[in-house]
Amino acid sequence: MATETITNAGPKIRTKLPGPKAQAVLQGDAKFISPSYTRSYPLVAKRGRGVVIEDVDGNEFLDFSAGIAVVSTGHCHPKVVAAIQKQAAELIHMSGTDFYYENMITLAERLGKVAPMSGPIRAYYGNSGAEAVEAAIKLARYHTKRQGIIAFYGAFHGRTMGALSLTASKTQQRRRFFPLVPGVAHVPYPNVYRKPEGMTAEEHIAECVRFIEDRVFKTIMPPEECAAIFIEPIQGEGGYLPAPAEFLRELRRICDTHGILLVADEVQSGAGRSGKWWAIQHAGVEPDIITIAKGIASGMPLGVTLSRAEIMDWVPGSHASTFGGNPVCIEAALATMDVLESEAIRNAEVVGNHIMKRLSGWVKTHPMVGDVRGRGLMIGVEIVKDKKTKATAHDERDRIVELAFERGLLFLGAGENSIRIAPPLVVTAEQADIAMDVLEECIGILEKQQ
Repeated sequence: MATETITNAGPKIRTKLPGPKAQAVLQGDAKFISPSYTRSYPLVAKRGRGVVIEDVDGNEFLDFSAGIAVVSTGHCHPKVVAAIQKQAAELIHMSGTDFYYENMITLAERLGKVAPMSGPIRAYYGNSGAEAVEAAIKLARYHTKRQGIIAFYGAFHGRTMGALSLTASKTQQRRRFFPLVPGVAHVPYPNVYRKPEGMTAEEHIAECVRFIEDRVFKTIMPPEECAAIFIEPIQGEGGYLPAPAEFLRELRRICDTHGILLVADEVQSGAGRSGKWWAIQHAGVEPDIITIAKGIASGMPLGVTLSRAEIMDWVPGSHASTFGGNPVCIEAALATMDVLESEAIRNAEVVGNHIMKRLSGWVKTHPMVGDVRGRGLMIGVEIVKDKKTKATAHDERDRIVELAFERGLLFLGAGENSIRIAPPLVVTAEQADIAMDVLEECIGILEKQQ
């Protein structure tokens, strides 16, 4: 099938899944590729346009994972493709570590204008979210001359050793990699849905704040030795769980009181996915540093650590990256920002509200839907075995995702038992309705089996 003929309507499944060509790829993968990768189902992608992915057998799927929240402007947006092609024909690499690129400055200046913190901004370029987090860890320690870092249970910040030390999502991600970077303390992330019985949401949030001030600071980490608090304004691997605005404001207060840096990991929640440029803006809180990747370059490898200028005071040689700030990736980011600002961020808000309105009644009408939450096009549906006990339904969640794949919808899990809804930000309301119809059908199938 020619690329131009990929449709924008519903999915089209033409073969048994996986098809014969896909099966051949799976056999090669099993023989030659690292077994450390996690695959939810046997999708073998060949090409994509917008929200549609075509596999090697000609089956067409609606992608409501956006390549794990990466293709913010959709697959192969023509403006992004044109920017990549133009730059690739002029200069692919020279290394911003040792030389200069004009567009490194252009992107940094432009990001500074939409940054969630006021005042002058500086940018460090890497190649991924994990690298952006690594840079933020090193920068926080360098600037404050402190060692301690606070992160949250349920957090995912990456798999490199520093980022992994902050990650507290799944034990398999840490198994057999100890010792990790020392000086990291993990604390509870407020989850209003799973707050202790008999406790109000406000009391639960206050308890999580007190855990930092009355437990961590008084027993294991003096506040004057804490360099930074790292938080995802919406936890990704933790289950697409938004942090309450009051909690983020309290973190800002704690940081201001003790001279601690507040780092917002916006790798997944940023670049317009929440309906604002950055998810932390929903709380009206200014971080000191943000980490950016995934959706900022529509699939090209780019990570950015953005901070208030006075914080990025390290000297030459303190940190660098051969490929970070690659000119092709930066042009992709600049084109992505054009699309986000002209239409996609607003669309994320509008279609996200449309989906949430559609899902709002599911908690009452579907016995297995325990909670629906999120902002913009970063929405989590938590699957439970029982509404009263809130017992997690991990296997059932996975089966729902598999059933959706069989029907031409690509979802991914988040956390132990949630489904993430994270389509490209250019998704239409019509495509969203098709996807929600399929998701509801799949949930209903599992409910009938209970």
